[in-house]
Amino acid sequence: MSGSMANLMDATSLQQFEELLKNNSKSLTVVHFHAPWAPQCSQMNEVMAELAKEHKHTMFVKLEAEAVPEVSEKYEITSVPTFLFFKGGEKIDRSDGAHAPELTNKVQRLGSGGGGAARAGDVPKEDLNERLKRLINAAPCMLFMKGSPQEPRCGFSRQTVQILKDHNVQYSSFDILSDEEVRQGIKTYSNWPTYPQVYVNGELIGGLDIVKELVESGELENTFPKSDSLENRLKSLISKSSVMLFMKGNKEAAKCGFSRQILEIMNSTGVEYGTFDILGDEEVRQGLRTYSNWPTYPQLYVKGELIGGLDIVKELKENGELASVLKGEN
Repeated sequence: MSGSMANLMDATSLQQFEELLKNNSKSLTVVHFHAPWAPQCSQMNEVMAELAKEHKHTMFVKLEAEAVPEVSEKYEITSVPTFLFFKGGEKIDRSDGAHAPELTNKVQRLGSGGGGAARAGDVPKEDLNERLKRLINAAPCMLFMKGSPQEPRCGFSRQTVQILKDHNVQYSSFDILSDEEVRQGIKTYSNWPTYPQVYVNGELIGGLDIVKELVESGELENTFPKSDSLENRLKSLISKSSVMLFMKGNKEAAKCGFSRQILEIMNSTGVEYGTFDILGDEEVRQGLRTYSNWPTYPQLYVKGELIGGLDIVKELKENGELASVLKGEN
């Protein structure tokens, strides 16, 4: 079923997909190749719905990858979620995986050049150096590579990913093949002409040869953040307050309908609680799903124990049990 907004649509056939691209050829079209069985796709649909509200001149299209194989095969869609960006009927960019910050940035950047008259208050295009600095500092360890850790697209990137995996390094990655501006710009920014490139705490470590040298010298362990630190970080966040809500947005401004509803219920109890905005930290957003074995947000914890999401909280309220649960009495 199509979204209620004019710029948020479903494409259920090759013909409909081609018509949507043709009709929106003068502005940006973002296509989400998704699967109904994948919880990360549902999360990214929510992100896309929020973006559709903010970017009225951009068309957002949801397409079930397995239901329209002609389109998926044409654009080599091998995993979900995958996002393709079109202008003038031509593909201009791609984003693989459930990376809300990357999707948001690309929509802002690619949509700034087309799609009707500029609106008052539009944000000017971000300076390239500022963008590169922000990407390099997006995680304690950042790997700029060809492809993704799941599907490296060159031998050097594949070897680097394997070394980081073997040594339990916690890192995030950026596919330089998906963004030519970043690919060329970071060579100059870092004065390092080849890929992959590895950064720790915003500082360039080097490429594959340097990483291999760190392994041989035994220095790699002390140079890179360890993956087991994520579990410790999650435990610390969950226990930050007696009652902790992991949500999209914060107490002042929820960024999805489910988070907004749970805030209203929580505020009605009069119980003090803390919040964490999972849209601002991709590592926590992905890691907490695995840690808690709970695929969606919001997530509510009391004294370090998962209570559940919006449906569970609604049930507890209806049963008259919510107040005692939040106080840790049940």
